[in-house]
Amino acid sequence: MAFPDRIERTLDLAHPPAKVWAALTTAEGLGTWFGNSAEVDLRPGGEAQLRWNEGYKATLQIKVVEPVTRFAYSWGIEGLPAEDPRRTFVDFLLEPHDGGTRLTVVESGFAQLSPAEHDHSYKQNNSGWDSELGELVAYLNG
Repeated sequence: MAFPDRIERTLDLAHPPAKVWAALTTAEGLGTWFGNSAEVDLRPGGEAQLRWNEGYKATLQIKVVEPVTRFAYSWGIEGLPAEDPRRTFVDFLLEPHDGGTRLTVVESGFAQLSPAEHDHSYKQNNSGWDSELGELVAYLNG
């Protein structure tokens, strides 16, 4: 049996692409809606370090920076040890739409996991994106 490899969400946001881009790619933006603090080296090959007050940390390895249209990174998989080389790929696509922005988020790479790993990680990230994208909307509407 094949497992779902990707999580995809599309949001129509009432904000211009430049504002959404800043929320996705700056330390202020990421450190507000996606964590509690962030450091961002915004370039392909750069990293973003995210921290949460609960002690959780994440390192995003930046892969694609196409200003105001596409931002992508890879990151560790929920439930696996930090040193595990397997990662998922997260791609944010922005396009102008009805005076605002249509944002599509795709996270892929879950098919590389064992059934138990997949069951945990896919479910966590699938519900996690609902929560995090809700926080992105709240941040943008702030």
